[in-house]
Amino acid sequence: MIKKTSTRKTVNGKAEKKNDEMTLEQFEAACERVNEVTLETKLVFSDYLSSQTKAKVWLKPENMQRTGAYKVRGAYYKISTLSEEERKRGLITASAGNHAQGVAYAAKAYHVPATIVMPTTTPLIKVNRTKALGAKVVLKGDVYDEACEYALQLADEKGLTFVHPFDDTTVATGQGTIAMEIIKELPTVDVILVPIGGGGLAAGVSTLAKLLNPKIRVIGVEPEGAACMQASVKAGHVVTLPQVSTIADGTAVKTPGTRIFPYVKKNIDEFISVPDEDLVVSFLDMVENHKMVVENSGLLTVAALKYLKAPKKKIVCILSGGNMDVITMSSVVQQGLIRRDRIFTVSVLLPDRPGELQHVAEIIAKERGNVIKLEHNQFVSINRSAAVELRITLEAFGTEHKDEIIKSLETKGYSPKIVRTNI
Repeated sequence: MIKKTSTRKTVNGKAEKKNDEMTLEQFEAACERVNEVTLETKLVFSDYLSSQTKAKVWLKPENMQRTGAYKVRGAYYKISTLSEEERKRGLITASAGNHAQGVAYAAKAYHVPATIVMPTTTPLIKVNRTKALGAKVVLKGDVYDEACEYALQLADEKGLTFVHPFDDTTVATGQGTIAMEIIKELPTVDVILVPIGGGGLAAGVSTLAKLLNPKIRVIGVEPEGAACMQASVKAGHVVTLPQVSTIADGTAVKTPGTRIFPYVKKNIDEFISVPDEDLVVSFLDMVENHKMVVENSGLLTVAALKYLKAPKKKIVCILSGGNMDVITMSSVVQQGLIRRDRIFTVSVLLPDRPGELQHVAEIIAKERGNVIKLEHNQFVSINRSAAVELRITLEAFGTEHKDEIIKSLETKGYSPKIVRTNI
């Protein structure tokens, strides 16, 4: 059951102060402050994605940002607005990784201690990089929401200043500075695609985009297994999903922000949900065509392009982060190759007699297939003379090439069957 969220937690025993207005003046102030620490992430035109969509597609590579994600913008701006007393108490936050590094970086810049509560499922690279910035890391809970609950508890117990990763309009204002940069560089942009987890980035980007040019369409993209914002907009109020399941760990959020929800509801023109398998293929596309590593949450906007019908429009995809551990990267690359038919496994039955294996190998070699692995099972049938099973894992150029190899095996009298690939 989806639960309605109607109350806010307290920090240090007091209800949090509300200052929920995001104005153009505040965005301008945020841009000036954020420029003190951010790197320039100029738009990158994508010939490949443009040809795939029949539109003009640019990438906003925040995966190349300081700390590897856009989160440093909101964290630094928020901490810059705190009083000396609030900072000296020490900072605490909850994060799946990118906001953690943003807060740790800003805390180090202001010479104040920071404690970060991260889900136990957080990729190791994000944990280690957060520690390297001088923050104390506490692992708690399986998802962000559980980590956040514990962080709020610690904030109350120890009198720490809580910096919310998304449900804070000051943080969202800092994140929204991305829109200012996009529009300055590409004033005629038609569509901005923005990933959504808790909603802070979407609230900031969409609000500023509409303030600068109401004609710009801002589209929010969520993972199919964690579409909490769409569920909330549909219900008309913030709701909590019973569970989330997605490889996009940075956007695996059960409950979107209540403070930023009105901004998202007002300024996001459309929502798109993306299944995990599309993120796998998009990772491969970015590595091969742009030589960029983008984490799964950051790929949401690229994966959404196949669902967007906007021919000839000028589209900007925000790549929100690039913090991905090598083990995950390896797994995603392998799965991407399989889904693109670049790697596949075929099973053939053949008589158990000398020369049959060589014959199959010659057929594959003639079709320029590259054998990665062979499994020869003599016990698939009681009558070994009648049939043994040969499973061949192959590398191909794509679906068309795979089909040519299969057809050639069929022509030579074998009956190949595609089976699940396990590398």
